[in-house]
Amino acid sequence: MDPVQKALWYVEHQLDAEISLEQIARACHVSPYHLTRAFAACFGVSLMRYVRGRRLSRAARQLADGADDILRLALETGYGSHEAFSRAFKEQFGRTPEQVRQQRHLQNLTLMEPIVLDATTQTQLEEPRLETAGPLHLAGLSAKYNCQSPGGIPGQWQRFREYQGRIPGQIDEAGYGVSWSFDEDSGTFDYLSGVQVSGSGTLPEGLIRLDLPPQKYVVFTHRGHIAGIRSTIMAIWKDWIPQSGLTVIPAPWFEKSTPTFNPATGLGGMEIWIPIGS
Repeated sequence: MDPVQKALWYVEHQLDAEISLEQIARACHVSPYHLTRAFAACFGVSLMRYVRGRRLSRAARQLADGADDILRLALETGYGSHEAFSRAFKEQFGRTPEQVRQQRHLQNLTLMEPIVLDATTQTQLEEPRLETAGPLHLAGLSAKYNCQSPGGIPGQWQRFREYQGRIPGQIDEAGYGVSWSFDEDSGTFDYLSGVQVSGSGTLPEGLIRLDLPPQKYVVFTHRGHIAGIRSTIMAIWKDWIPQSGLTVIPAPWFEKSTPTFNPATGLGGMEIWIPIGS
């Protein structure tokens, strides 16, 4: 059983107990960073946001049934006060606990239902290679996303192409899509669409510089359309890495376009560089 399936089983059987990311990762025999990335790659939501959503959804059902002690329900759901519970509840559902108890139904709430995961993965990965690269000096556009809604990334690349050819010190045409500064609780991350540069020249307004230190990577190739890259990323985190014996470290990872990649068609191939321990 892969770590994502183990995590789902653990969460559903421990909803009444204290749950931390570290506890779940230990039960799954992987690092918290690995588990967080694998879970987000599979489902587009961070593991701890899923835990929070499952607990709040259970509380919502009790409120719709007329639960009379909201403080007790808050404590059972893992919150230390009525106020903290109400804030989290409204953030999740757009309604206060009192409103749900008063309306006595769940029709206008989107509950976090248990995820049932198919154990099979359809994507067949090519054998990766090991590379040591860096330091890498990158320049590009950066924006923050939530792993539940990263749909703005293609548009970010479209905007970045307006800068192509006028970035001081640009080395070649290879594009780097860097995921960094991942927040394990909220599932937010920063994403840079950029190119490799040399020197420290002044960048066009709106661009930032991101420096990656020397690092060892395991490098995978995605040969299909760019729209299918998430399936490749899911297979990497969910299946390949747990069986490899390699240790993934909490550092930026990136997609890099191959020389044959055509941004207009989305074809030509991409590489996925995952940082590992030496």
